Amino acid sequence: MSYISPTLRIARSSIKPRFPSSSSSKRTVNISSPPPPKSSSSTSSSSFPLSTLLATGFTASALTYLLANPPQLLLDVFNPVPEPPFISPLYGSEKDFETAIQELKSLFEPLGKDQVSTAPEELLGHGFSTNTYHAPRIPAVVTYPESTEDVVKIVKIAAKYRVPMTPWSGGTSLEGHLTAPYGGISVDLSRMDKIIKVNVADGDVICQAGVGWEDLNAHLKEEGIPLFFPLDPGPGACVGGMIATGCSGTNAVRYGTAKAEWFLNATVVLPSGEVIKTRSRARKSSAGFDVTKLFIGAEGTLGIVTEATLRLAPLLPTTVAICSFPDVQRATEAVQEVLNAGVPIQCVELCDTTMMKAINQASLTDQKYPNKDSIFFKFQGSPGMIAEASSMVRAIVPKHGGDDIRFAASDEESAAIWRGRKVSHWSIMALNPKAKSWSTDVCVPASQLPRLVKETQQDLAECGLTAAIVGHVGDGNFHAGILFENQEEYVIADGAVHRMVERAIALDGTCTGEHGVGVGKKEYLISELGLGTVQLMKLIKDTIDPQGIMNPGKLYPDEIPTEHVVATWGPKK
Repeated sequence: MSYISPTLRIARSSIKPRFPSSSSSKRTVNISSPPPPKSSSSTSSSSFPLSTLLATGFTASALTYLLANPPQLLLDVFNPVPEPPFISPLYGSEKDFETAIQELKSLFEPLGKDQVSTAPEELLGHGFSTNTYHAPRIPAVVTYPESTEDVVKIVKIAAKYRVPMTPWSGGTSLEGHLTAPYGGISVDLSRMDKIIKVNVADGDVICQAGVGWEDLNAHLKEEGIPLFFPLDPGPGACVGGMIATGCSGTNAVRYGTAKAEWFLNATVVLPSGEVIKTRSRARKSSAGFDVTKLFIGAEGTLGIVTEATLRLAPLLPTTVAICSFPDVQRATEAVQEVLNAGVPIQCVELCDTTMMKAINQASLTDQKYPNKDSIFFKFQGSPGMIAEASSMVRAIVPKHGGDDIRFAASDEESAAIWRGRKVSHWSIMALNPKAKSWSTDVCVPASQLPRLVKETQQDLAECGLTAAIVGHVGDGNFHAGILFENQEEYVIADGAVHRMVERAIALDGTCTGEHGVGVGKKEYLISELGLGTVQLMKLIKDTIDPQGIMNPGKLYPDEIPTEHVVATWGPKK
C-alpha cells in the first residue's frame, strides 16, 4: 500500500478506536511515539516547527513538514491496522459515497474554483491536527463552499446519499471536533470569510462563518471603528467553530462566553438543506425560546452555521501587569480577593511554574519572565480607573506572597507581556519536542478553584509526566497541558485527565469550560448533566437530524440508556 492513498476505502478506514472494545482496559489506545529528532542540533528547528503551530488552521508549511517527517501516528492513518472499516449501517454504501463525490465534482468543478478535493494532503489536513492528541480520522472528500447556497447544495447531496458531514472552519479545536470518524464530507468554511456589514450605530457586525475573530478585530481597527469583538479563544479560531464549541477565552471574566448575548442570530443550514435564521438583529427578544443558543455548543451536530450577527463592545484603554507567587493556591486566592474587591479587570490569567519555564524556553515572545507561578492581569478603563486598579492590586497581592509585580510602561510592552500568555498552548510543547500534548480544560465555581488546582498539580506530579497548568482563574476555568511520548505514558495521562474531570464534576463543575466535548469528553456528559438532560439533547439531535449525518461521533455519549425521556421527567407515581 502506498504511503498516501486517496482511495475511498483508505479514507474511510478505521484507526484503532480511542477506547477499543476488547478484553483490554476500556481506557487504552494504540498510539506509537513520534520519531526522535535526527540530531540534537536540529531539535529547535526541524523536529519542532513552532512557527507552523502558530499558523491559522493547517497551513501548507505545516503539511509540508508533517509529510516530510511523518510521525508513526500519521503512518497509521494511511497504512491502517487490519481491522474492519469503521462504517455504520446508518450511512450509505461505498458506492453511495463514490457517487456523492462525483456529483459534488460535477456540480462545482465547472465553476473553476477548486471547491472539491480528494487530494491526500487535503484529506490529511482535515482529519488531523498537531494541536490535539486525538487519533487522525480523515474524510473522503473536502469541499470549500463560498456561500450559504453552496452549503445547501453540499448538504442536499449528503442527505441524498446518506453521507456524514464534518463542518470545518479554523481547524483549531482540541477535542477531536474536526476529525471524520465515518469518513464522508469535510465542509471547509474557510473561504466564507466575508465581513458583510458593520452596523456601527448598533454596535454589531454581520459576517460569514469563516471569519476569524482576530481578522474581524483587525478590520475594525483598520477602519477606525472604536469597537471590538471580545470573545478571544485560541489564535486562528473562526466564528463558525466559536459558535459550535460555545467558546470563550481570556476576556470571559469581564465579557462572558459565547453563550451570553454575543451572537445575536445565526443563519443555519439544517441537515435537510433547509435554511433558517434564528432571530432578528434586535438586542433582546421575548419571541419564544432563543433558537440561536440551540446551535451554540451543539458542535455542528444540528446544522452548519454559515452567517452570524455578532454584538460588539466599546474598545477601552487597557494595560497589563504580571506578578509571581510562591504557589498556585496562593495565586488563585489573591485573584479571588482582587475580583471581590471590585477591581476593573478585563482578564486575569494563571500560568504555573512549568508553564512559565515553557514560555521562556519556547522564545515565542521577546519577553523573559521569572520561572515561578504567575498571574497575568489586564486592567481596563480610563487612565484614572487603571491607576486605581493598579493601586488596589499592589495592596492585595503581597498579602498572598505576591512579588516581582511588573506593570507595562506602554501599549507596546503590554502587548509583548500579554503575548506570553497567548502562546502558552504552543509553548508547553517546546519542553519536549518528541512528545504530543494532551490539552484539556475543566471549570468549577471560582471558590473551588484553589482546591482543584492544588489536587490536580499533586496528581500530575505523582504521575511523573511533564505537565503545565494555565487558566482563566477569574471564572474558575483552567487548562492542563500534559506531554506524553508513547502508549504507556498516554495511559498515565489518560488516567490523570479522567481524575481531574471527576474532581471538577464532584465540585459542581464541568468537564469542559470552553474546549467543547467533541470525542474526548462525551463519556462524562451523563455524570455531569444527568440522564434526562442528555436524553433531551439526543432527542433534539434525532429530530433535527434523523439520518445522523451532521458531525457524527461527537458530543453525545456512545451509549445512552433508552428509557423514554418523559418517564425521567414525569411526576412520580
